[in-house]
Amino acid sequence: MSVSGNAFDFGLLRRLLAFVKPYKRLFRWSVVLTLVLAALAPARPLLTQRVLDREVANGDDQGLIVICIIMLALLIVQSSLQYLHTWSTNLLGQKVVRDLRSNLFTRMLRFRLSFFDRTPVGTSVTRNISDMETIADIFSEGIIVIIGDLLQLVAIITVMFVVDWRLALISLSTLPILIAATNVFKNAIKTTFGDVRNQVAALNTFVQEHLTGMRIVQVFGREAEEYARFKTINDLHRKANNRSVWYYSIFFPVVEILSAVSIGLIVWWGAGNIVRGEVSFGSVVAFIMYVNMLFRPMRELADKFNTLQMGMVSTERIFALLDSEEDKIPEGNHAPGRVRGEITFKDVWFRYDRDANSAAGSDDRWVLQGLNFSVKPGETVAIVGPTGAGKTSIVGVLNRFYEPEKGSITLDGVNVREYSLDGLRSQVGLVMQDVFLFSDSIGNNISLGHPEVTAERIRSAAEALGAADFIQSLPGGFDFNVQERGSSLSTGQRQVISFVRAYAYDPPVLVLDEATSSVDPETEELITRATLTLTRKRTALVIAHRLATIQNADRIIVLDKGRIVETGSHAELLAQGGMYSDLYRIQFEKRGHTVA
Repeated sequence: MSVSGNAFDFGLLRRLLAFVKPYKRLFRWSVVLTLVLAALAPARPLLTQRVLDREVANGDDQGLIVICIIMLALLIVQSSLQYLHTWSTNLLGQKVVRDLRSNLFTRMLRFRLSFFDRTPVGTSVTRNISDMETIADIFSEGIIVIIGDLLQLVAIITVMFVVDWRLALISLSTLPILIAATNVFKNAIKTTFGDVRNQVAALNTFVQEHLTGMRIVQVFGREAEEYARFKTINDLHRKANNRSVWYYSIFFPVVEILSAVSIGLIVWWGAGNIVRGEVSFGSVVAFIMYVNMLFRPMRELADKFNTLQMGMVSTERIFALLDSEEDKIPEGNHAPGRVRGEITFKDVWFRYDRDANSAAGSDDRWVLQGLNFSVKPGETVAIVGPTGAGKTSIVGVLNRFYEPEKGSITLDGVNVREYSLDGLRSQVGLVMQDVFLFSDSIGNNISLGHPEVTAERIRSAAEALGAADFIQSLPGGFDFNVQERGSSLSTGQRQVISFVRAYAYDPPVLVLDEATSSVDPETEELITRATLTLTRKRTALVIAHRLATIQNADRIIVLDKGRIVETGSHAELLAQGGMYSDLYRIQFEKRGHTVA
């Protein structure tokens, strides 16, 4: 994803400011505070000049006390306004980021699964977390603060010329050099920002992936190798940040030197003119204060421009996701209450590689090739075949996680494209081989927050599938927290919970995607019984690796390289002596059985 990284990309700023509309009052309040603080900026030097030239010079003790009280009051007012300004701009930024993050996450919930197939999790996390926080800085440290600093500079320079144009010119004599240095710094550091964000995403991706897969790392003794890889990525991240640190380490001393030179020129020129009576002592002191007030914002402006620039990089990346077509899945509005469950695949062709240009039937990248079959309402159809035959892809296209390139899929005679996505997926229950459980209670992992899946319904489902005893034996029963990804449960226990979840949702169509391929024999027996309960009086597609679990299916479809090569009952397929018979014989010989 390429980004321009322009600090003043007005198109992006306009889009970002659209998220400010709900908070117009807070935004206006921040702007008013910015204007007031800018107007008050020259007040203290002016008061200092007055008190030195009048009250101090004339020995007016009473007047000195009054001016000091005024200066103290002014300091309190400025500090209070600065507090309110910081609070309001940060609050505005957090509100905008909250809405923007919610907007992005809502969109990502609707993204095609192909997006997540090709996008590392760490990159998506970076977009939702780190990049969002950078956007918040646009409001707390960026555009509003930059405008305030610019207004403050204008106010100070204007007052300087009104007070003494000669001292003003001397004070500003180093300004062209400062502007040139600031421009060089800004352009030099600009190139590091994209690299820094990329390295943050790479680091997040690596850490997230390896923490999730730590078991594999330790099982195979890859700690040293993975640490070496992490060290390399971490070093790239450090180098990207060090480049920006180096630019800052050069720029800030340059600003301090130029500020010191300006003060030195004021003292040199002012001292002689004070002796000659052409310039007051208070004016010289005031101009020293003006220079400090002038150069500090100038130095910070470069930093804030860079904050704004980094925010623009992050904003462009966020809007690139928001503008993507990943969630633009064409859908209809058909959403029946409950379907009968008749499924028909007609000449379905599908491949994951959408860039392939070969003609249908001539490219080995096709996963499904001209697939034709039907499932009657209430029928249980098993789909078997060797690895890579296309079994799981059938699940993906049926639920419209992926789109077939040719052919049609109908549910109750209606093309699945004419269903709303929610309407379609609410009809099809899915139990997958790789069960994902959230770090939450068993009950919440079953209901997933659905209001109709009540505690009573969950318990009834668990009892119907014979899982209630195992769940109740856990500390807290249905309130037991399964931890991240269900790590506190065995593979079989996680699988059982996924069956209870499917049963509790009571879908008219059920798909079991190799749901018993990774469980122990005891759990397999429980799941086999649960399968019979689950598939009763509903349409079921059972994608199986273990053939012993699908012998009671009404019909078995055998796939090979995306094509149907055999179909029939268990007995019929064994009698044919084809691929199914070979697969069955191989499995049972491995288990020590003989096949008649």
